[in-house]
Amino acid sequence: MKILPNLDVLRFVLASLVLIQHVALLSKALGLPSYSGLPVFHKGTEAVYMFFTLSGFLIIRLIYLEKEKGHFSIKKFYMRRILRIFPLYYLIVIFGFVFNHLILPQTGFATDYNYELDNAILLTTFFLPNVYAKLYEIGAIHQVIWSIGIEEQFYIMIAPFSYFIKKHWLLNALIAFTVVYMILFHFSGIELFEKFRMLYFFLFFGGVISVLDEKKKLEFLKTSKFIPLVIMSLTVLYYTTGIFNFDNLFLTNLSAMLILGLFIHSISCNNFGITIRNKAVNYLGKVSYGIYMYHISVIYVVLFIFLKVDFLRELNDVVVILLINLFVMLLTVFVSHLSYKYFEMKFLSLKNKFRD
Repeated sequence: MKILPNLDVLRFVLASLVLIQHVALLSKALGLPSYSGLPVFHKGTEAVYMFFTLSGFLIIRLIYLEKEKGHFSIKKFYMRRILRIFPLYYLIVIFGFVFNHLILPQTGFATDYNYELDNAILLTTFFLPNVYAKLYEIGAIHQVIWSIGIEEQFYIMIAPFSYFIKKHWLLNALIAFTVVYMILFHFSGIELFEKFRMLYFFLFFGGVISVLDEKKKLEFLKTSKFIPLVIMSLTVLYYTTGIFNFDNLFLTNLSAMLILGLFIHSISCNNFGITIRNKAVNYLGKVSYGIYMYHISVIYVVLFIFLKVDFLRELNDVVVILLINLFVMLLTVFVSHLSYKYFEMKFLSLKNKFRD
């Protein structure tokens, strides 16, 4: 299958947006100098929305191409997802519980969780960390896993749905699911979807864009010089300003869904005329899942050092902020590299057994 350009770089940028937001929030919460004065420092959630859209774009593209060849397998689909997602997800779930109950009490930090352990284990084991995150004060290490749950729930839905539906009906069905989940999420009489952040419409819309592209329905975006520039400009504004934060949540999410979906199409099809081939930068994208999952653990380590080492606390606030962000990024990348090379790759190497 053709490898799409620039997406590894995009993954790293998105993971970095989540990281810098959490650095600022946790630094402030622990009484250390922090800076979050620009909107870009508050775009971690919006970065997750693009992760969702990108996942839907790539997963449904893969499914569509396999259906086109007549050999889409639910078993192989699930095995590939399990090998990619489960090892690191369950590692962080387990470490989060160990951190909350054994490590955190020894550090002097407040234990900010109120869950019953058996309920928490049940919810996180069976792919409902978004429910777990909403019902309880879950503790910092587990703050990121809610989004993994949303993706897993989407995978559970999309595989049997795609297997049984005819290929020529797939696009219409994806559009219908996008519309239905948009309505369910924003309908005032149904609180379930918004309460538990069931943002499936981002993933389904990513799939709509991917199928439209495979059907050659978006060629005008590739040939136009003006439209890609508009899409790029809107995306930059989305992540650097608050102009798309409307009073109406439906309009806010609708604009986000359209901007993010079109941006992913444009960057993956190289409509901007820019292809990033730097191996180091692309590798950072390959380990971005680790960056996303490990960064809060690393933030705690770095902040603990700054709290306990006297001369670090006496430095200028600007210097402290820069050093904290630098150390967190470097250490997170290092940990993610080790995890990818010595842990995740042991599972990823098995994925080829489940490809046609």
